[in-house]
Amino acid sequence: MSAQAESRLTPRQRLTRGLAYSAMGPVDVTRGVVGLSVNTAHSTASELRRRYREGRLARDVSAAQETIGQELAAAQEVVANLPQALRDARRAQRRRARRPLVIAGVAVVVLAGGAVAFSVVRRTTRQAPQEPSPRPPSVDVQPRP
Repeated sequence: MSAQAESRLTPRQRLTRGLAYSAMGPVDVTRGVVGLSVNTAHSTASELRRRYREGRLARDVSAAQETIGQELAAAQEVVANLPQALRDARRAQRRRARRPLVIAGVAVVVLAGGAVAFSVVRRTTRQAPQEPSPRPPSVDVQPRP
């Protein structure tokens, strides 16, 4: 075996080779992309660990916890006002119950009117008398005895 076949390829080399060769291309491209994704995830995790040790991430986490606490307080207020909001919505829904029926009725009338207009136009174009041609007929119009 050659020296290159024995040594392991890095994901970037595998991706490059996969794009260059067509026989093993799809396999190498897939393995290269997966390898690059894994390497990226690993380096991201390492960077997050380093930032956490430095304390920047710890401050970010505490700020996020404070924000989450404020959001929970707002959510509790919304839940407390939920029964009143439901009553208001039911009242509004009763008032709006006729609106869909009106829209449906208008749609039916428009469709029916369109169908009638279409059939009338189609019938008039069929029954319209053909105008005689100003040119003489190309065949004999008198039947032969």
